[in-house]
Amino acid sequence: MSTVNPQPLWQPDPGHIARARITEFQAWAAEHHGAPAEGGYAALHRWSVDELDTFWEAVTQWFDVRFSTPCTRVLGDRSMPGAQWFPGATLNYAEHALRAAETRPDEPALLCVDETHEPIPVTWSELRRQVGSLAAELRALGVRPGARVSGYLPNIPQAVVALLATAAVGGVWTSCAPDFGARSVLDRFQQVEPVVLFTVDGYRYGGKEHDRRDTVAELRRELPTLRAVVHIPLLGTEAPEGALEWSALTGADTDPVFEQVPFDHPLWVLYSSGTTGLPKAIVQSQGGILVEHLKQLGLHCDLGPEDRFFWYTSTGWMMWNFLVSGLLTGTTIVLYDGSPGHPDTGAQWRIAERTAATFYGTSAAYVMACRKSDVHPARDYDLSTVKCVATTGSPLPPDGFRWLHHEVRPDLWIASVSGGTDVCSCFAGAVPTLPVYIGELQAPGLGTDLQSWDPSGKPLIDEVGELVVTNPMPSMPIHFWNDPDGTRYRDSYFDMYPGVWRHGDWITLTSRGSVIIHGRSDSTLNRQGVRMGSADIYEAVERLPEIKESLVIGVEQPDGGYWMPLFVHLAPGATLDETLVNRVKQTIREQLSPRHIPDEIIEVPGIPHTLTGKRIEVPVKRLLQGTPLEKAVNPGSIDNLDLLSFYEDLGRKRS
Repeated sequence: MSTVNPQPLWQPDPGHIARARITEFQAWAAEHHGAPAEGGYAALHRWSVDELDTFWEAVTQWFDVRFSTPCTRVLGDRSMPGAQWFPGATLNYAEHALRAAETRPDEPALLCVDETHEPIPVTWSELRRQVGSLAAELRALGVRPGARVSGYLPNIPQAVVALLATAAVGGVWTSCAPDFGARSVLDRFQQVEPVVLFTVDGYRYGGKEHDRRDTVAELRRELPTLRAVVHIPLLGTEAPEGALEWSALTGADTDPVFEQVPFDHPLWVLYSSGTTGLPKAIVQSQGGILVEHLKQLGLHCDLGPEDRFFWYTSTGWMMWNFLVSGLLTGTTIVLYDGSPGHPDTGAQWRIAERTAATFYGTSAAYVMACRKSDVHPARDYDLSTVKCVATTGSPLPPDGFRWLHHEVRPDLWIASVSGGTDVCSCFAGAVPTLPVYIGELQAPGLGTDLQSWDPSGKPLIDEVGELVVTNPMPSMPIHFWNDPDGTRYRDSYFDMYPGVWRHGDWITLTSRGSVIIHGRSDSTLNRQGVRMGSADIYEAVERLPEIKESLVIGVEQPDGGYWMPLFVHLAPGATLDETLVNRVKQTIREQLSPRHIPDEIIEVPGIPHTLTGKRIEVPVKRLLQGTPLEKAVNPGSIDNLDLLSFYEDLGRKRS
C-alpha cells in the first residue's frame, strides 16, 4: 500500500513549532543528553528508541520527577515481558499529580460538568485537602500498600479524589462506571478482592435519574473482602446501613502523606473488554504510568498549566485514567458526567466552549455522528480556545478529518491516536510539530519502537502488517492479576513474536513516518490470501446517509470456503432495497476494491458493542460459526445482549 495523500491537511506554523514543549525538550535533551539538535521529530524519535535508557532519564529530569530514593540505573532487565524500570527508585504518583497546589493553590484543578453544562471548579488546594483527608481515613481503615480500593462511580470529582487518595497510601485503584450491571462489575472486582468500595446511589444520564442502590447492595453481598463501603449521595439518598458517608471522610484539613513506593509498585488495575471470557485484570505501576503519561501529555499533547484538558470518557475506560493524569502537567482537567449527546448531538462542543477547553478529546464515532446529524461546531459555539481535537476508540475515517477541518476551523490540529488499555497510553498519535495527513496518525510516540511486521517478523514500510512494539514501554503491564506464572500475559502479547509485543491491530507505517490503523488483526478479513482491515470497509459504507452503522465479518467455512457478510443498521426511514444494496456494493468497489465487496448485505436491528463502545467482531464471528452464545461471549461485557440473538440464530441456521 502506498501513501495516498500528497498534501497535508494541516501544517503547524513556525511559531507553533517554536512554542511547542517538544521543541524545547529536544533542544534541552540535545544540550544535556546528546539528542540530535537537527532533524526535527523524526531524528528525536530515532534517538528515543536507539538510546532508550538515556531518553527516559531525560524525561524524568525534564519533568522534575521526584525520586525519594534514586534509581541505580534506568533499565535493568530490558526483556519483554519483565523489563525492570528504574530499579531501586521510590516515588509517589499522587504527589506528582498534586504538585501544582504548591504554586497555584487557588486556580482550578478540576472543572466538573453535568448535563446542565455549567462548570463547577475545584481548586488545587481544595483537591489536595480532600485527598489528604481521605488518605488519612483510608489508613485508619487499614488500607496498606498493595490493598485494592474500588470505585463504582461516574466521572465526578469524588472519583478523582478517591483515586489520588488510594495512590497516596500506596493502595491499588480500580473502577467501573455505574452503567455497568452487577455481573460486569463483579467479573472485574471479584478478581482483585477490594477492601474498600466507593459507590454512588445512582447517576443522571440522558435527562433521567438511574437508581443503582439494588446493584450496590448486590456488590456488597458478592464482595466478601470489603471492610468498608463509602456512600456518595449523587441522587440525594440516605447512606445504606453500615456504609460510611463521603462527607465524613473528606472534611478534615489534613495535608496528604504520600507513601513512597518502589517504581514498579502497582498503581491501578484496568480491564480488557472481556468479550470472550473474564476480562484481563491489567496491572500498571506508579512509576511507569507517571513517566509515560508525563511524556504523552506534556510532550505529545503539549499540555501545561495554562491548558484545559477535556476528554469525553467514563471511569470504565482507560481514557479516564489518562484524563486524570492531566493533573501531572499542572493542567486543569474537565470532568463531564452525562450523555455525550444530551440534550442534542452537539453537547460535547458546548462543554468545550463553556470550559474554554484547549485540548478536547472524543471518540471517532462521536465525530462521525456529528457529521451525520448536521452539527456545525464553529457556527454554533465559540471554540477559539481549542487548539487540538483528538479522537480514539477506533480509527478516525478520512471524512472525519475533513469534517473537523471544515466545521471547526482550517488551522485546527487534529490528532487521531491509537493505543490500548494494555499500556494506558498511545503507540502513535499526536505530535504538535508535525503535519496532519487525512486518515493518518501523525507518528509513533517517543520511546516507542513501533513497527509493522509480516508473519515472519520482517518489518514493512507502506504495506499492511501487524502492529508490534520491539522495545519495552514503562507503562506496559507489570503483570495480570491472578496470573502467577505470567502465562496469560505472555499469551496475550508475545505468542506470535517471542520477546516482541504484538498488539492485535493491522497498521501501515508510511515512508514519511505517519501511521494508518486498519482495524483489529484478530478479526481479520482474509480473502484469497489478501488481508483487509474492517475499518476501511466501515469508513466507506458509513458515508452513505442510509447506513447508521455496520459490521463486517469474515467466516472460514468447514468446506474451505469463505463467507463475508456485511451487517447494516439503517438510519430511520431507510430501506434495504435493491437500490441501496447496489449502492453499497458500488461504493465499496470504487473506494476499496472488488475483493472487499461482501457476499451478503444483511439488515440488523443494531450493532453490538463492548461497554466502552467498540464493535465486537470476534464474538459475532464465533456465533456465525455456530458457537453457542454462552461460549462465544461474556454477556457482562456487551452493551446490548439482545442484539446477539440475531447473530446466534443466523449461525445456527447456517451450521
